[in-house]
Amino acid sequence: MKKITQDAGRKALGEFAPEFAHFNDDVLFGENWNNPDLDHKTRCIITVVALMASGVTDSSLKYHLENAKRAGVTRKEIAAAVTHVGFYAGWPKAWAVFNMAKEVWAEKATGAEAAEAASGGDAERAAHESAMIFPIGAPNDGFKQYFSGRSYLAPVSREQVGIFNVTFEPGCRNNWHIHHAEKGGGQILICVAGRGWYQAWGEDAVEMKAGDVVNIPAGVKHWHGAARDSWFSHLAVEVPGEGNSNEWLEPVSQAQYDKLP
Repeated sequence: MKKITQDAGRKALGEFAPEFAHFNDDVLFGENWNNPDLDHKTRCIITVVALMASGVTDSSLKYHLENAKRAGVTRKEIAAAVTHVGFYAGWPKAWAVFNMAKEVWAEKATGAEAAEAASGGDAERAAHESAMIFPIGAPNDGFKQYFSGRSYLAPVSREQVGIFNVTFEPGCRNNWHIHHAEKGGGQILICVAGRGWYQAWGEDAVEMKAGDVVNIPAGVKHWHGAARDSWFSHLAVEVPGEGNSNEWLEPVSQAQYDKLP
């Protein structure tokens, strides 16, 4: 690995605080960052996580996000790391990091994948994907029988707590369904891009936009999906419980869906 050097401390504080500049450039970066006991990519992720946990969201965080990207950290990896730490360090801190990380990994919106999608007449999908840090994922073929329209699924975390990014094309929604559990259980939806709906049986539909959260207790019959004129993506967080199971029911009728604005 190429030796890491740094002179930002001396440039900014060489006259005002030369000792601090020395520790920053020669010890922190000169020695610690060059320690071979930890690979550079892992060190970059740890640094981003440490800054996030400390609530640091200034230019230093952006520098280390850019450094992580240069070290080969992918959008999927940084999204998984920040999501995981968000449960321990705080959800608002995760949002702050994601807002900055989207800028750092913004080339996805104009890169080969987005260009390919746009050339196939799917510019709306490319625009939607560029609006969020999480990938759209693969076609959700394993559950397509429970959806009206096309959906996509991208696993974010399979350990400790299951988290999946579910994306719906405009007009797509899943069937009415129930998350059963003998104890605990249920689901949390966190909208990350686009506009969609959540509705519990016997209640009015709730509009969801980026940042909105819905807590779904076990045993509640409900559905969720995209607005007719917008793509929609949400994180589906599986709440741990005992005896968890899903019961898929009838589709949301077109007449029901058409009543929504």
